[in-house]
Amino acid sequence: MSTNVKDAGGEEWFDVVDVHDEVVGRATRREVHATGLWHRAVHVMVFNAGGAVFLQKRSMLKDLSPGLWDSSCSGHVDAGEDYDFAAGRELGEEIGICLEAPPARCLRVDACAETGWEFVWVYRLLYDGPIKVNPQEIQYGEWVLPAEVSHRVAMRPDDFCPSFKLIWPQVVSLAKIG
Repeated sequence: MSTNVKDAGGEEWFDVVDVHDEVVGRATRREVHATGLWHRAVHVMVFNAGGAVFLQKRSMLKDLSPGLWDSSCSGHVDAGEDYDFAAGRELGEEIGICLEAPPARCLRVDACAETGWEFVWVYRLLYDGPIKVNPQEIQYGEWVLPAEVSHRVAMRPDDFCPSFKLIWPQVVSLAKIG
């Protein structure tokens, strides 16, 4: 489903969307972030059978929110992709989980300053297999019980990505956890 997400110069391309999340054009990652164009992203919350969620501490190599805690995996929807494909791709790229079908959609968030002007679909996955973090994307990760995640966000909000701080309370509310 992904089409020409990088040009010959290695530049990433994203679909630009309108207020209704309809594609109205394409722009480079650099242009989208520099000018605040609306675009798309996914977040996946991976929970284990014990109820803990896998959190990632973003790599210091990331251009946005380096070194901050974030969802189990997250990323942009590349030009030509749909949300479900991007969720599966990001799971594989960031934490080594390969699925035959996309995880379950949990909630949708409209583009806003906290999301970096991204429309976001949040997915939820129950998973007890191995996790292999990509060091280009993630410094490290850990399994954390939801109540502890909420406590950490409340006590040290600057340690977390703005989008995660927006999304996490909604995930907790929907799942009636922590």
